[in-house]
Amino acid sequence: MRRRGRSERATLADVARLAGVSPATASKVLNGRSDVGAKTRDLVLGAMAELGYKPTAVRHEQTRDRTLVTVVDIVESRYAGTVLRGILVAATSAQAELLLRLPPDEPISTSRTAARAWMEEQKASGVVGIIALAVAVPDSMLFAAEDLEVPVVTIDPIDTTESRLVSIGSTNWAGGRSATEHVIKLGHRRIAWIGGPLGSAPSLERFHGYQAALDSAGITLDRALIRHEAFSVEAGLRHGHGLLALDERPTAIVAGNDEIAVGVLAAAKELHITVPSELSVTGFDDTPQTEWTTPRLTSVRQPLVGMGRMAVETVLSMADGVQPASRHLQLATTLSVRDSTGPVPSS
Repeated sequence: MRRRGRSERATLADVARLAGVSPATASKVLNGRSDVGAKTRDLVLGAMAELGYKPTAVRHEQTRDRTLVTVVDIVESRYAGTVLRGILVAATSAQAELLLRLPPDEPISTSRTAARAWMEEQKASGVVGIIALAVAVPDSMLFAAEDLEVPVVTIDPIDTTESRLVSIGSTNWAGGRSATEHVIKLGHRRIAWIGGPLGSAPSLERFHGYQAALDSAGITLDRALIRHEAFSVEAGLRHGHGLLALDERPTAIVAGNDEIAVGVLAAAKELHITVPSELSVTGFDDTPQTEWTTPRLTSVRQPLVGMGRMAVETVLSMADGVQPASRHLQLATTLSVRDSTGPVPSS
């Protein structure tokens, strides 16, 4: 292994290579975990001494003294609650404290000085990493995090083009396509879309998957059947009413998430339209509420708990100096077919 010059700082990955162990094992030794054998611990400690390894921040003797902050906007949604469960399980397993924060207010999100002060306050209280759940991370916060070496990981980021962020999501495009292909195979040709905000990257990716499925089936996209607004039951109810009031109404509606789909089901019930004999509906996320709707909702399954767990594992590894293999991590989606989809109604 090449010796490092005085200006080069050894990383935990270097320590792991020299000791012949994984970065995760080296991290356990660094944080005083008890689930490492004495021989392995001696190898890692010896490698740290030989390389002159210095942690990037002052560390506590026990992993449980480390704190993670999760920034989330809407905690009452089933989506957020399910992801948070994965975050909590993983943080508990890692013996790390978990704090929830609302997105920073306007001065912090626009002023570098205010953002740095906020980040310094978090770091001083033992915060070693931040997880942003489906919220935008402003430049001011990114600069402050980089300067203070506080890793930030985003789950379902609003903007997926920011190369400085490590993001965790699912195969949104493939999920949107699979839901649309499912109703196409059932004979549907007049298929509507109700999605989230146009500024949401996950929503747009799902919409593009919907478009791709229509194109592949030779179905012309009808702009009169397209709606974009919010990931909410209210948006699904409102746009469901609008679409189902058309003279030539859709026979299937592909929704950008489960909340929207629940709103569509409510609209259909209010208009005395039977699902699925007169209208097929699909959701996205496969949250627990899909089993509670009437009928039970067909939905694209995101591994929401797994995304939360991966976020914790990734941000803790980054705090230990181990960078992920990819800046943008995606977990596979699958379609859970239930009772809200059926063959196209006979004319």
